[in-house]
Amino acid sequence: MSIEKVRDYFRKWNIEDRIQEFDVSSATVELAAKALNCEPERIAKSIALKAGDGAILVVAAGDARIDNAKFKAKFGFKAKMLSPDETITMVGHAVGGVCPFAVNEGVKTYLDISLKRFKTVFPACGSSNSAIELTIDELETCSCFEEWVDVCKDWE
Repeated sequence: MSIEKVRDYFRKWNIEDRIQEFDVSSATVELAAKALNCEPERIAKSIALKAGDGAILVVAAGDARIDNAKFKAKFGFKAKMLSPDETITMVGHAVGGVCPFAVNEGVKTYLDISLKRFKTVFPACGSSNSAIELTIDELETCSCFEEWVDVCKDWE
């Protein structure tokens, strides 16, 4: 199971016990916010996108959406989401539980600046009913991100 991969991955930082599992789905921003009793914008959603023959993840605030012009200017190609099957195969997590932790080799993670306005955020942990509260510094460390990017809109 993907959540077990994430739990094992978090052991190196001794935070695996901070994973929260719910009796309800947290597969969308709205469902996760309801399960966590927090503002939807504090959900750190991981968007799985095609990058040539591979995949990248853009982690953004729950109220942010990819801005196609900004994305193309930054990465040099059009933003195209992976299909559910491609997401499992390429990233290593199923849609609804995609997160920037314990991903397949070669998947690069980028953090969108829409997250920087929060002290803590809630990314998923590999399943459609899990999350963890992380500070922005912890998210940077645990996601092994490439860089901060500005590729989203509708959050400002």
